[in-house]
Amino acid sequence: MAARKYSRQRESIKDFLATRKDHPTADMVYQNVRRQNPNISLGTVYRNLTLLAESGEINRLNMGDGVDHFDADTSPHYHLLCTKCGKVVDLEMESIESITDTAAAVFDGHVAGHVTYFYGTCCECTKPEGLP
Repeated sequence: MAARKYSRQRESIKDFLATRKDHPTADMVYQNVRRQNPNISLGTVYRNLTLLAESGEINRLNMGDGVDHFDADTSPHYHLLCTKCGKVVDLEMESIESITDTAAAVFDGHVAGHVTYFYGTCCECTKPEGLP
């Protein structure tokens, strides 16, 4: 693969994502990155997010809610989508990597890996109304 030319805009997108744990959408990235770089376009943000995801520098999460979310943490970990407010949160849990071996045992081919998303209600959405 040819070396990629340095891009200040791409670097600002990566820097922004590195500060976030809320798995922002492309629109959220755009709204925040343009505060430091008002001339950046939404198209530039989308192109660079795609490039960063394809190169493995960030993760693109398709949680089934119709919009991609982005995560700078590329280590193996799991996510939960709150079905009430749409928030995506990291789940701190032991690996279930053995599920790949389980699938491989019943599949007549090669299982390379898996993606697992959890769905539920976040702690803010389960609080009774009016409580902090």
